[in-house]
Formats: sequence, structure tokens, C-alpha cells
Amino acid sequence: MPRYNLQRGTLFFPHLFPREGYLRHFCAGDLISSSVPQFDSRSNGVVGQKPFDFIRQILNTEALSRNSRFIRACNREAVDCTPVWFMRQAGRYMEDFRTLREKYSLLTLCKTPDLAAEVTMQPINRFDLDAAIIFADILLPLEPMGLSLEFIKGEGPSIQNPIRNKKDVEALRPVSPNEDLQFVMEAIRLVRRGLKIPLIGFSGAPFTLASYMIEGGHSRNYIETKRMMYGAPHLWERLMIHISHVLADYLIAQVDAGAQALQIFDSWVGALSPEDYRIYVLPYMKSLFSALQKCQVPLIHFGTGTATLLTLQKEAGGDVIGLDWRVCLDQAWKLLGNDVAVQGNLDPVVLFAPLSEIEKRVDDILRKAANQPGHIFNLGHGILPETPIEHVEAVIEMVHKKSTR
Repeated sequence: MPRYNLQRGTLFFPHLFPREGYLRHFCAGDLISSSVPQFDSRSNGVVGQKPFDFIRQILNTEALSRNSRFIRACNREAVDCTPVWFMRQAGRYMEDFRTLREKYSLLTLCKTPDLAAEVTMQPINRFDLDAAIIFADILLPLEPMGLSLEFIKGEGPSIQNPIRNKKDVEALRPVSPNEDLQFVMEAIRLVRRGLKIPLIGFSGAPFTLASYMIEGGHSRNYIETKRMMYGAPHLWERLMIHISHVLADYLIAQVDAGAQALQIFDSWVGALSPEDYRIYVLPYMKSLFSALQKCQVPLIHFGTGTATLLTLQKEAGGDVIGLDWRVCLDQAWKLLGNDVAVQGNLDPVVLFAPLSEIEKRVDDILRKAANQPGHIFNLGHGILPETPIEHVEAVIEMVHKKSTR
């Protein structure tokens, strides 16, 4: 039986789902909202319902998610067909999202739980997807660390006070995710209320975040980042340790709030050689994945331009390795071994092709996956803003139909 802690306003389910291994939290504020039955603390029940009917509803939703195609594929278990979801599945290619962006900035959408939850659900309400991913941005932890972040139209993220020296690194603040990033946790709780498929939480990886923090925005050559790596390795180590601790706490908090899987995005790591990855990245990725083991949820490790880094990524950690479109899925999976699941790997630009060509590419990926347990269909990176929405829907239908076991 779950325990209801009246003082903290939290429901605990510490033993019901040992595979997930996290505490399911429901804030007292959630319990008295109009969309969630209200607890009567005197009878330990729910107003207007038989005792624990509300809890039974929660547990039914949990059971559905745990037995979903997506979670089963992450665990390399048999599925009825290949699960599919897309990075940036909530984005500008959807008219509903564009309508919201006309009214609100990206950061406002991320920092307003109701809006973030709404955006998260837009593609779920439109498509037959097998997982949702919370709407947020990998750079959200930078502000509570003390960096000034803004998104400039046509240019992307810009950091006005980049990290360049020892003083800058020493000035970085610790982050309390349940206070400094509470809006992400609240958005997760809001989405989980009615979601019947798994919800993925996420963050950037230490190298990718460090690169943004040092370069001050996008970069092609990562000159300042590599200058610190090569010229001030002790300072680099201190920065990476700080970021790793922040990300571990942030991701664990997302699981506590209700995320049922986690993806770590190392979007810029393809700029490194294997030797540089081993020296300057691997120790911190291993530390991060080690810290996340306590969550006992599937961990997805994704990077772009990582054809030469795949075995190192596996060594770093993750139940699922995300593949970009520059590698052949079957060859990459053979290299990684069958003891890890894979995710991917359609080129996002293929979604602009005629449907006949899209179907050929989908067929090719499914053929290479060969219905092996542990394949999750996705793109090799995020959906692009101009992508035809009907092509997104068509791919989802193709994958489900063509991969039926």
C-alpha cells in the first residue's frame, strides 16, 4: 500500500515497480487541482471516490507505460512492432506550436509548466507515437549556474558571459533542480497526469553544455573549448565535474517527478577525435551514467557525428545508443554488440522527399534492424522546422505496419 505523507504532501510508491526504482511524487497542489481527485486526509481516501480508486488509476497508467513497446525495446524485450518517436517531435513543423511561438518566447514556453505540458502533448494528440519527451531545452541549467542565456532570432542561443578562465569556473553556482528548475519538474507532473505512453526526460551532455558555456553559442571549430581542454586541463576537469554533478541532480529530479526514461544529448561531441573523447569526455560521462543507475529507468545515450566514437559511447554508459544517419544501423549495432539497444536513424531531411522515397528509406532501416529486440525507430537528429507534417505521420504508420511481428 502506498504511503501518504501529510506533512510533505507526497505519495510514495517505493516497492511497487522495482524495475523503475523511483518514488512517484504527487504534490499536494496536484491533489487538490480540478483535474485530480482530492485526498481526504481524515479518511485516507479520495473525495467522491471509493478509497484508493485514484491510486488504482495511477497504478494502471504506470503498468501500461512499463509494458509499452518503447520501454520493452529499451530493455531489449520482444515487442509487437517497432516503437517510434522523434527528437524535436514538438516543434515548428506543427501549426499549433507555431501559434504559441507567435505569442511566447522559447524560454517562456520552457519556464511556464502549463505551456510546456501543452507543447509536449501536441504531437501525442496528433500522432500514434510510442513515447513523449518533455518540452524543454538542454541549456536550461545554465542560468541557475550563473550564466546569462538568451535566444536570438535567426542566431539561436547566446551566452553573454561565457566561461573562459579560472575565475569564471569558480563563480559557477551549484544548482538545486527542484528549486531552480522546478518548472521542468512541474511540467513533467502535469504531462504524466493523463499520459498513457512513457515520458522521456532529458539533458545535454557535459561536453556539449561545456562547449556552449565556453564558446558562448554555436561553434564550428570549438576553438575556445579545445583551447581550455588542451591548455588548461585541470580547469577543464573542474568545469566538467561541476557540470556532471548539476546534470546528475537535474536528471534524477526529472525521474522523481515522473520521467520514465532519460536521454542525454551529446550534440557536439562529434567534433572530437576518439583519443580526445577518451581523455576529456569519457571519465565524466561514465560518472554521470553511474550516478543515474539508481533511477533504474532506461538511459539513452545520443550523439551526432559519432561514427568513430560508438564503442567509447557504449563504454561511457547507456541502455540505448542513439545513432545518427551517417552510420549504417546494422554495422553500428554489430560493432556495439547485442547487449545494448539502438535508436535511429533516418536522416531528418529524408522527410522532405516523396513518400515513395521515404518508404524505401524506412524499409532499409527496418531491414537492417531485422526485428531484433532492442530497436527504437527515430531520426538521426531532430525534426526540422519546415518538415511536412503529413510525412511525419506517414513514417509513423509505415514503421508500425511494416514491423508488425
